Amino acid sequence: MKHITFYFDFISPYAFLAFEHLPEALKGLSYSISYRPVFFAGMLKHHGQLGPAEIAPKRDWTYRQVLWLAQRHDIKLLMPQSHPFNPLPLSRLALSCGLTSEPGTVNRYVCETVFRHVWQSGAEASDAQRLEALATQLSTQQRYQPDDAKMLLTRNTSDAIAAGVFGVPAYAVDDKLFWGFDALPMLRDYLTDAPGFEGDVWQQASQVPVGIRRHTGENDSRFP
Repeated sequence: MKHITFYFDFISPYAFLAFEHLPEALKGLSYSISYRPVFFAGMLKHHGQLGPAEIAPKRDWTYRQVLWLAQRHDIKLLMPQSHPFNPLPLSRLALSCGLTSEPGTVNRYVCETVFRHVWQSGAEASDAQRLEALATQLSTQQRYQPDDAKMLLTRNTSDAIAAGVFGVPAYAVDDKLFWGFDALPMLRDYLTDAPGFEGDVWQQASQVPVGIRRHTGENDSRFP
């Protein structure tokens, strides 16, 4: 039986969709899974990238696409009152309810509760009163103190970056990493031993030489 590590941040609508759709996408397969929250903005900073919501046209497209994907897959999704928002209180709350048998991971109930707080209410995800109510709802699940949860989130993010994770949602299985909601069919193929994942085939993509690198200096005229 294969084990999947599911990396996510509650700020990501694609991570929410993947979380909701994963049981259907992998229906009939035998697998185990760990849900591991990370800080997406920390990954973006590490790789020198902007987030999708920080590029105006991409922001509009992202919201249009996730609403379409939710409708197509029969997943209830209501955009929060504002986005992006600060996801740290939500991730730390989730990790305070983490599994003591596997520190840094949370169970599916906690993930579902927090994800749906963000993506199925249409309200402000970081509203103080709503966060307080959410913490009360999860109080019986809490296992770690706030400082411990903060440390676990930092460690999760650092470990994920070291493992090659660059965005969310991401799924790590064996030595393979799959990224994005649209990678779920590819993940299923791997779990069912479909062709295309053998060593030479998988490694070939990372061996393509870099032809040219974009420079951002004002005097760089190689790009229009």
